[in-house]
Amino acid sequence: MRQSYLFTSESVSEGHPDKVADQISDAIVDLFLSKDPEARIACETLTTTQLVVLAGEIRCKGVYENGAWAPGAEEEIEATVRNTVKRIGYEQEGFHWETFRFENNLHGQSAHIAQGVDASGNKDEGAGDQGIMFGFACDETPELMPATLYYSHRILHRMAQDRHSGAAPFLEPDAKSQVTLRFENGKPVACTAIVVSTQHAKGYDQGDKEAELRAYVKKVVADVLPAELLSDATVYHINPTGSFEIGGPDGDAGLTGRKIIVDTYGGASPHGGGAFSGKDPTKVDRSAAYITRYLAKNIVAAGLATKCTIQLAYAIGVAKPLSLYVDTHGTGTVGDDKIEAAIDRIAKLGDLTPRGIRTHLGLNKPIYQRTAAYGHFGREADGDFFPWEKLDLVDDLKAALA
Repeated sequence: MRQSYLFTSESVSEGHPDKVADQISDAIVDLFLSKDPEARIACETLTTTQLVVLAGEIRCKGVYENGAWAPGAEEEIEATVRNTVKRIGYEQEGFHWETFRFENNLHGQSAHIAQGVDASGNKDEGAGDQGIMFGFACDETPELMPATLYYSHRILHRMAQDRHSGAAPFLEPDAKSQVTLRFENGKPVACTAIVVSTQHAKGYDQGDKEAELRAYVKKVVADVLPAELLSDATVYHINPTGSFEIGGPDGDAGLTGRKIIVDTYGGASPHGGGAFSGKDPTKVDRSAAYITRYLAKNIVAAGLATKCTIQLAYAIGVAKPLSLYVDTHGTGTVGDDKIEAAIDRIAKLGDLTPRGIRTHLGLNKPIYQRTAAYGHFGREADGDFFPWEKLDLVDDLKAALA
């Protein structure tokens, strides 16, 4: 393994058009799960100039049954979508929460998919689709996340906080960041480059106002990144294209699920290819990615490795995973095969079936809209939210390896 190298990760803000789509899709997931914890949702969102379109399949008691919407359901869906866009902060001529055109093309779930996924007779509930899912953890940050991605997220999150509070009134919702770090002996030692492109109010692309924006971004970076990583050699690219007044869905169409690397590990880990947002937790694209992060994080926290990648694979309609793979990248204190065997011995994980994962992590709840910006991982477990970030499996792993 290389020990000295440059590595880069990017993030996008809650106002990026693809992230607007992700947040709308997950707001719909939360809405249906709040009505029916066993609801099935696959909701895709398209955003563009003054338009939001929903498409996908659902099944939800009391909301959509026998091919028909319950009274008031469609109005509640539209209100949920508009409130999501309002919370993000879009009140612009090209995209305004109150005036954009809205289309709801959600319809019933395929009966052929349902028969493969639903439990019946002696058949356990199967996975909602085939696929491979990866989880990852490393000791580059206290949150056990890759440092490049973690700091990219934090830059934009701080800017969004300042925009919402009024501390930075010249900021608009759309933004992107990128952090490049130099690693020595596998550890981050210096930040070589920062890229921040942010939508801004009129006039903040020239003169004193441009200088004010640049100074603000540099201060955010200095507040977010550890001081020892920054130096006079750090190169800043702030709005390198010049003006960025037109942004969000008015500047570029947005689609659910186009920021899967931003959502996960910033390129530091493999990705199985499936997106998360808009999917209920029977879809293993989502739930298995959460359980693999949970396992990898607890393995690193238990001192069994400093870096860990886990893969699970599923077949549609089949309950148990086809394979479990652990790779500690040569950093493990015990063999990777022994860690795999230890995971198999922990009964409360429920054999890593879709229902076992949902039960162990408590996923049948409206907890997903908060995941849809600034990453699904490396966040603080907070009550029902982000349960896959808990470190409550450490003792179980140690006991299984004793």
